[in-house]
Amino acid sequence: MHLIPDVMSFEELEHTADIRVRVKAGSLEDLFSEAARALMVIMYGVADPGILRRHVEVEGRDIISLMHAFLSEVLFVSEVDDLVVSGAEVRLSGTGLEGDLFGEPFSREKHLSGMEVKGISFSGLSIASGNHTYTLEVTFDV
Repeated sequence: MHLIPDVMSFEELEHTADIRVRVKAGSLEDLFSEAARALMVIMYGVADPGILRRHVEVEGRDIISLMHAFLSEVLFVSEVDDLVVSGAEVRLSGTGLEGDLFGEPFSREKHLSGMEVKGISFSGLSIASGNHTYTLEVTFDV
């Protein structure tokens, strides 16, 4: 099991083969940002703020497929652009999302303490809200 620092707004849950996390945020937009950061911490061990910015746009049938599309895009951008994403500013519009990813360049010295993530699973992907908090549960295929 990975040890995720207590200061994070996500935690690792038990899973037999992959990495499953629960992410919490005060708004739906912040949930997307925190989910991206959780993915990066799993992949790289750290996701510190940086000066790089990448614009993203994704569509989904509903909020669940939109989250899947967003996290898949974050994974793609991270791998193709060597960007370790620390967060995102997103705008939701119906079943679409537009925004910017923020982060730092990948560094072998700093970012090799995580696990390779191959994809984002639809299985068990859920978003709930209550008590002014949004909660995401997602499994990263490793």
